[in-house]
Formats: sequence, C-alpha cells, structure tokens
Amino acid sequence: MKRILLAAVFVTVAGTAFAQQPKIQNFRPYDKSGINVFETPKTDTVPFDDVKVRIGAGFTQQFQALKHSNNSTGTTPLYNLRSGFNLATANLNIDAQLAKGIRLNLISYLSARHHQETWVKGGFAQIDASPINSPVLDELFKYVTVKIGHYEVNYGDAHFRRTDNGHSLYNPFIGNYILDGFTTEIGAEIDFQKDGFLAVVAVHNGEIKGEISDAPTRNPSFIGKLGFDKQLNNDLRVRLTGSVYHNNGAASNTLYTGDRGGSRYYMVLEPKATGVTAITNAWSGSVRPGFSRQVTAFMINPFIKYQGLELFGTFEMAKGRSITEIDKRDVSQMAVEGIYRFAKNENLFVGMRYNTVKAELAGIAQDVKVNRIQASAGWFVTKNMVLKGEYVHQKYNDYPSSNILADGKFKGWMLEASVGF
Repeated sequence: MKRILLAAVFVTVAGTAFAQQPKIQNFRPYDKSGINVFETPKTDTVPFDDVKVRIGAGFTQQFQALKHSNNSTGTTPLYNLRSGFNLATANLNIDAQLAKGIRLNLISYLSARHHQETWVKGGFAQIDASPINSPVLDELFKYVTVKIGHYEVNYGDAHFRRTDNGHSLYNPFIGNYILDGFTTEIGAEIDFQKDGFLAVVAVHNGEIKGEISDAPTRNPSFIGKLGFDKQLNNDLRVRLTGSVYHNNGAASNTLYTGDRGGSRYYMVLEPKATGVTAITNAWSGSVRPGFSRQVTAFMINPFIKYQGLELFGTFEMAKGRSITEIDKRDVSQMAVEGIYRFAKNENLFVGMRYNTVKAELAGIAQDVKVNRIQASAGWFVTKNMVLKGEYVHQKYNDYPSSNILADGKFKGWMLEASVGF
C-alpha cells in the first residue's frame, strides 16, 4: 500500500507541472507520439538555450479475469485464481538537457510486481552533438549518437514496443513476449543513422548491476545491429533490422531474466504452495531459459506501416547455458502482430499477435513449446492516457507429465488503463 501511495504522489506532483514541461532534444516522448519511435532520431528542431529538467511518469493498472488448468500427474495443485485488480505499477522519469545535444535520462520503478521497494531502472547520458567546437566532430555527430551509462540494451526492436513496468503506452497489447529479451547493463553504445541506414555497436558489462569481483571470471557483452528504416512516402514506412547479442561468460547474465517489473499475467500456472506469491513468482506465463553463464542471441525484426496498418515481426534464436551446465541449450521464438489504428489521429486501435517459443530447458529431456494468441483493442482518451482490453490464450506443450505445466493453459480477459507523460 505504501508503494502505491508513493507512486500516486509522484504521478500527481509530476502531472501538475505537465503543461510547463520543457522540450528535450533527441527525445522519445512517453506519450502516444512516442509510438513507433525506435532509436531516437537525429533530426531535431528543439533549440538549446539553457539547462532544463523534465519530470514525467508512467502509471498503469490492470483488471485480470483469467482461468488456468493443467493435466499434471504431480500432487501440487494450481494457485486459486479469481478475477480482480493487479498491483498498480508506476515509473518516475527524469530527463535533463545539460548542453546542446547532451541529455541525461533517469528512470525509477516506484511500484513493481517483483520489487517491493523503489528501484532505479538505470540512467545514462546521450550525446548527439559535439561537446567541443570542432568542424570534424560537428559533421560526425550529424549521423552519430553516443550513449553511456546503465541503460536498456538495444538488442532487437521488440524492446521498443514492450511494456516497461508502469509505462505501457507503446505496447498495443497488455502482456509482453513469452521470451522477453530485455535487460539493463552498464556500458556504451554508438548509433549511426544516415539516409535510412542504421548501424549500432555496443559494449556492456554483461550483467544487470556493477560488479568488480572476478570469481567467477566475467566477460563483457557485445551488441551489433544493422538495418534500414525509411518513410518512403506519406503513407508507407518500412524498417528491417537484424541484431546480435553475445556474452562469453558472466556470473549472472540476465538477457532473458532482466525484467524487474514482472509479468502482467498474475499467478497463471503457478502452484498453490507456501511461499508462492506474486512477488516470488513474478514472471508467470513467461519462458526463462536460464542462460546465466553464456548466451548468443540473434533477432530479426521487420516492420511495415501503411497508413493506419502496422505489421511487426520477431524471429529470434538463442543458445546458452547456466553457470552449472557444460552443454549449451537452444531456444527460438517467433512473433507476428498486426495493428490497425483508425479514427481521428489514430486514437482507436485493434490488434492481433501470435507468439510461439520452442526451448530446450534444463532438467527436461525433450523440447517444449509454448504458444500464445493475443487480441486487443484500445482507445487513446488523450495522447497521455490509453484504455486497453485484451483476450489471451496460452498453451504449454510437451512438458513432462509430472511438471506443473504439463498440458497447461490459461485464457481470459485483461483490462488496462495507463498514463504516460
């Protein structure tokens, strides 16, 4: 309750100053205008006249009406689900313009399913203009962006469309992917954008937090992305990117376990047992392959927007192992979604997503499969407020008969209201 009250206070205080919010250079808005913005654009018409600080927030509440079942031979029953409200989640966003082309970002989770206390998601400095007077650097920074700090890694494009704890305006659905390639790491990233061509290189520490111990040996992670993104005419935009993430050895890599906000589908297919809560079992409905020691992942993302119609795809393959394993395991994911935005300013939308994962999991002899269908509809009441409804149906296949997920499934309705500014 204290977390919710704290979140509400911050959202209220920030909201009172919303009309006077300063404009920040090379900035992805937290409202509806930030949808389909991937890497922050180099075209920026915001002049710099002084240091500015912008305070914003994201606040989200869901109502859940889901049912689950399984066909397990195990003796542990499923958690008793009933319809009701999930925990209200909230983010605090602080953005500062420090100099021409140099800005700072800091995001904190004020209320999250997994963490009871306030957590800092990360903070970074982004440089889009030369900090010194140099014709060579001025020309270079017309196309180059440098990011330094602790931030959301730029692996693939799906993370630009996901729900980030209390901020869910970018996501046309309520739940994120089954296999959620999202984490934060410490390091540096360089983006190059020119005439639709995109290239990204990044080096990070390979873990979600700072660590100076060398027991076990730690290695950096490397990210590369190549792509093309261009508005071909007034009606048609085309984007295609390919990404790679590689870490050759970490004490605790979190590429697929880095979401500290937790899943939107509370307690589905979780056991009814002592100590099992929405906090301890925070990733219900997700597949977490446990690649904590080594991981190499590839993702391809096509995106087409024609007038109000959006098509977005994800094709992903990853191989890795935990710190206690010798052999590597494979996991793959495919997701295809179509969104149609219509009415004035595209304030209404409907969407469908099919998401499937095939995985080799530790302790299970055969590959398992998880399939999900999501159907959504939403209304942007204002550019800062959205109401969404979703029907979801997820099935688990090929799990051992003694596993609680054997022939498991959950389905039902979700409603969500979200504010972002």
